Amino acid sequence: MIQEHFSLKPYNTFGIDAKATFFCEIDSIERLQYILTHDQLVHLPKLILGEGSNILFTQDFPGIVCRMKIKGIEQVEEDSEHIWIKAGAGENWHNFVLYCLANQYAGVENLSLIPGTVGAAPMQNIGAYGVELTQVFEKLTALRIEDGAIQSFTHQDCQFGYRESVFKNIFKNKFIITDVTLRLNKKPQFHLEYGALKQMLNPNQELTIKKISDAVIEIRTQKLPNPKIIGNAGSFFKNPVVGSQKLEEIKSVYPDVPHHLTADNHYKLAAAWLIEQCHWKGYREKNIGVHKHHALVLVNYGGGSGKAIFQLAKNIQHSVMEKFGVELLAEVNII
Repeated sequence: MIQEHFSLKPYNTFGIDAKATFFCEIDSIERLQYILTHDQLVHLPKLILGEGSNILFTQDFPGIVCRMKIKGIEQVEEDSEHIWIKAGAGENWHNFVLYCLANQYAGVENLSLIPGTVGAAPMQNIGAYGVELTQVFEKLTALRIEDGAIQSFTHQDCQFGYRESVFKNIFKNKFIITDVTLRLNKKPQFHLEYGALKQMLNPNQELTIKKISDAVIEIRTQKLPNPKIIGNAGSFFKNPVVGSQKLEEIKSVYPDVPHHLTADNHYKLAAAWLIEQCHWKGYREKNIGVHKHHALVLVNYGGGSGKAIFQLAKNIQHSVMEKFGVELLAEVNII
């Protein structure tokens, strides 16, 4: 059923009361193809919404918003070392992680409690605590918005980068992901490079994927506000990547700047630290602000507008650029 003039407030974790001209839920590929090719709908702007946990509405959406509800988890292949699992794009990501844990499939335990759907995961190559989706990704299926044609994308096709894929740049608003296949490990390969995660685990106990997941959940719960209580979309900005010259320039003034070396000999800086140095942590202006415990999290205390949050984000970007000469890029999708 297609609904008109529909409030999206319950469907985005910022709790912004934006309206969609039309709204529907998609529970099958056939339903999606109908929406994409129907004479009266084909020319409308389209937005696919998962759980709305990585989006900021700054205005009403003048088209049709389709909430992805395609479900299903199934084993599609297996060998002595790996198992391939296909999940519908509308599956809750953390529920999928719990499914993997229950079946002793390793590889996504560090990605526990990341909000959103399975379909959203490859779009921004979700990552946390030393692991990115790209490390377990096999392939996905997507529908071309232009004509509803089904297309398969390999790992190489997706061109994954740090919180990046083709679906955030050259194919943005051109495809809709319907299912994702991941290659998981039967024997765990633990990733404990992240300091806070290592500290949370007992070195005297045998390590398991369940213990890693529990530790990640505890860290995330401590650090990040619950969007059901305070509207937010988690980390609003990406951690910026800089060259050695820029790093040395910053270190000459701030020798304790947190950083670590990336695979391509650049340096990833902690965006939260940069924002804190500009004194934004805990900032509040009426109904919006920066969370008091995590400078990367912009919040809506209730009744705030998407435009006001977007302006706050731009003010923070300006401060960081002015102080450090470093550009902060939004991780959140801004509409």
